[in-house]
Amino acid sequence: MEEKEDGGEGGGGGDYHRPAKRLRTEEGAAVPRELEDGEEEDEEEEEGEEREEDSAGEEAVRSARVVSRSRRSGGKDGAEDSHHIPPSPVVHVRGLCDAVVEADLVEALEKFGTICYVMMMPFKRQALVEFDSVESAERCVTCGGREPVYIADQQAFFNFSTSQRITRPTNADDPTSKNKVLLLSIQNPLYPITTDVLYTVCNPVGNVLRIVIFKRNGIQAMVEFESVEDAQKAKLALNGADIYSGCCTLKIEYARPNRLNVVRNDNTSWDYTKPFLLHRERGKGRQRQAILGEHPSNGYGPHCPLLTLPTNSRYRRSSEQVQDMISYPPLLPKTFPSTSSSSLLGSSSVAMVSGLHPSKMNCSRIFNLFCLYGNVEKVKFMKSVPGTALVEMGDEYAVDRAVTHLNGIKVFGKKLNVCVSKQQAVIPSQVFELADCSSSYQDFSLTRNNRFSSAHSSRNIIQPPAAVLHFYNGPPTLTQHQLLKLCSEHSVPSFIKFKVFDAKPSSKTLSGLLEFDSKTEAIEALTVLNHHQIRIPGISNPFTLKLCFSTSSHL
Repeated sequence: MEEKEDGGEGGGGGDYHRPAKRLRTEEGAAVPRELEDGEEEDEEEEEGEEREEDSAGEEAVRSARVVSRSRRSGGKDGAEDSHHIPPSPVVHVRGLCDAVVEADLVEALEKFGTICYVMMMPFKRQALVEFDSVESAERCVTCGGREPVYIADQQAFFNFSTSQRITRPTNADDPTSKNKVLLLSIQNPLYPITTDVLYTVCNPVGNVLRIVIFKRNGIQAMVEFESVEDAQKAKLALNGADIYSGCCTLKIEYARPNRLNVVRNDNTSWDYTKPFLLHRERGKGRQRQAILGEHPSNGYGPHCPLLTLPTNSRYRRSSEQVQDMISYPPLLPKTFPSTSSSSLLGSSSVAMVSGLHPSKMNCSRIFNLFCLYGNVEKVKFMKSVPGTALVEMGDEYAVDRAVTHLNGIKVFGKKLNVCVSKQQAVIPSQVFELADCSSSYQDFSLTRNNRFSSAHSSRNIIQPPAAVLHFYNGPPTLTQHQLLKLCSEHSVPSFIKFKVFDAKPSSKTLSGLLEFDSKTEAIEALTVLNHHQIRIPGISNPFTLKLCFSTSSHL
C-alpha cells in the first residue's frame, strides 16, 4: 500500500517531464532508490574537479557539432567523417535515453575494448567513455557508423572526443585508479537529500560506512564504502539514475579523499560505524533521543539495507552478506538472542498510520496524538489510500515509541494500524482538501507545541494511553464547568472526575487530572482538545491547553 503511494509522490508533483531512471539490473528492471562532515578543503577540491569534468563534457559536445556539420556536408559515411576529429581513446556518445545508467554503457560497449572510465551527462542524454587504447575507441566509432549500436534498447551515436582523457578527481597518472569514496552530485534536487535518503540508495549495493553532504556547488555528497569493489559496483549501478521520479539525478565520480571524517550524526553527515555519535549543538536544535542511554559495551550487529533490490540484480549483495532486517543496529545487547525483530527500533523516522476516521481526523489531530511520543515534523494524508497518513517524526526512536503505544488503539470507533514506513521523509506532493476542508499536508517542524525540543524535554514521561489525562498550561481561572463546556462544544466524551493540583503562589497557569469512563474516551478527548487555545478577557495571548496521558490509573 505504502510503496505505491511513495512511488507516485516521488515524481515531483507530475510537472517534471522526464521519466524516472532506474537502477541497473540484469533484467533491466526499474528499482527506486535513497551524507557526513568532511573537511572543507576536500569539499572544495571535489567541486573544482566537478567543474573540470563539466568543461570536458562541453568540449565533447562541441566536437559533436563539428562532426554533425561535416556529415551534412556530404561525407561518405559516419565512420569516415568522424575522423575529421583526430582519433582519441575518449568517445563521445549521444542520443541516449533518459533511463540509461553507467552499467548500460559498459554492457553495450565493453565488446570494443576495456573501458577505463565513464562520465555521464544525464540532462544532455550524452556520455564520455574512455577506452584503454585508441584502437578500442576506433572500433567503437567505426562500428557505430556502420551499423546501429543500441544502449538500453535505443540507438546511440558515436564520435571521437577532442579530449584525450577524462579528468577525474583521483590519481591523475593512473587511468584505472579507483577509490572507495564516491562523489555524488545531485542534479535537479527537487526534494530534500539527507543521509537517510543516500543510505537507502547506496547501501543495498555495497556496505556504506560514512556519508557527508555539502551544498556549496549545488548539492553534493561523498559516500565512503567498505571496499573499492563496493564503490565500483555502486558507481555502475547508480551513475545517471534518478533518486525520485524525474528528478534528483545522480552524477557519480570517484572522490579524492580515501576516508571521510565525521564529527556528528545528523541529516548532513553520518558515521554508520558509530551509530551513537550524536551532535550536541550549544543553545539550540534538537538532539536525538537515546532511550537506553549509553550503548552496551558488547557491540552490535551489522548494518543492513533499507531498500530491497530485486533478487536478480547483479549488484545486490548476497544473502550471506546482508540480512533483510533494519539499517540501524539494535539497541539491545547480543546477549538476548530471543529478542524478535519486531521489538527492535525501526529504521525510518516516518510512521504510517491507517484506519483513520475519514471525516474526524486531520493533520492537527494526528499531531495532537503523536506528539506525546516525540517531535512531529510533518503529516501528510495519502490521496491514493483513503484513511492513511504518513507522519514524519524527529527520529526513529520517536517512531518506535509511537508504534509501541498507538498501534491497535481505537479513535472515533476506528482501530488504528501504526507501523514504520519504508519512506525516509514526507514529501509535500499531491496536496488536497480533507473532509473538514483542512489541508492534507501540514509542516509542524517550527511549532512550539513539539515537546521534545526544549530544555525541559527530559521531563516528558512516555506513557501508554490511559483513562486519566493530565492537563496543564491552562489559565488560572479555568473551572470544571468550562472544561465540560469545552468537551460538549467539540462533541467529545465528558470526563467523570476532575482534580486540580495545588499551584504555587507565583504560578500563572493551572494543571490537574481528568478521568474518563474509558481509555477510548480519553484518547478521543486528547485527540481533539490537545493544544486548544483558550482566550481570557483582558489577556492578549491565549493559553494553549496541553494534555497527555497520566501515570495515575484513577482519581
